[in-house]
Amino acid sequence: QVQFVESGGGLVQTGGSLRISCVASGSTFSSDAMGWYRQAPGKQREWVATITTNGNYKYADSVKGRFAISRDNAKNTVYLAMNSLKVEDTAVYYCNGYTWLGPRYATWGQGTQVTVSS
Repeated sequence: QVQFVESGGGLVQTGGSLRISCVASGSTFSSDAMGWYRQAPGKQREWVATITTNGNYKYADSVKGRFAISRDNAKNTVYLAMNSLKVEDTAVYYCNGYTWLGPRYATWGQGTQVTVSS
């Protein structure tokens, strides 16, 4: 059964940086495109970034130029480096497999909370 464990979130001031991580198990990680998603209070979960199996990436317009997604297949881990953080980036961040139809797996991890203060 697939499992995702996200970590690395925290409280940071506007303009600050964080790097969050997600370790996947039970999935075909090296052959999956992976994505980061986030859910802010009172809002639906939204897609943030994707990295394909050969390292190509794509970002939501709201984070383009500020966030960078990467992966380490040897560690079954995907990362999200977040710079120039804004208050509106405050959310719980999750990872999952990515398909153009949406998240690949029904299972979600507990997420990692990122809070940006003004």
